Amino acid sequence: MLWTALLSASIGCYLLKLAGVSLPARVLEHPLVERIADLIPVALLAALVAVQVFASGTRLTIDARAAGLAVAAVLLVFRAPFLGVVCGAALTAALLRLVFPG
Repeated sequence: MLWTALLSASIGCYLLKLAGVSLPARVLEHPLVERIADLIPVALLAALVAVQVFASGTRLTIDARAAGLAVAAVLLVFRAPFLGVVCGAALTAALLRLVFPG
């Protein structure tokens, strides 16, 4: 059962990639398609961040990770370097977990 699902997903991914390569250039150069293609990675990254920050198993939680995300957002607004954003968010979450364990 697991191998069937794995092989099916692999074939599906390959066919999806093949479909993208096989599309005519005029379809890919359409402004709406270009705009959507530019926004899809942003939406996927936002969804991954939301799941990692606000989910704990099957439950929604608000903990030190949410505070770290808030600090990262503030640092990004002030155009801090990426390494500073990551370190600031990690430091915030670590300190909150140290002060409020459990």
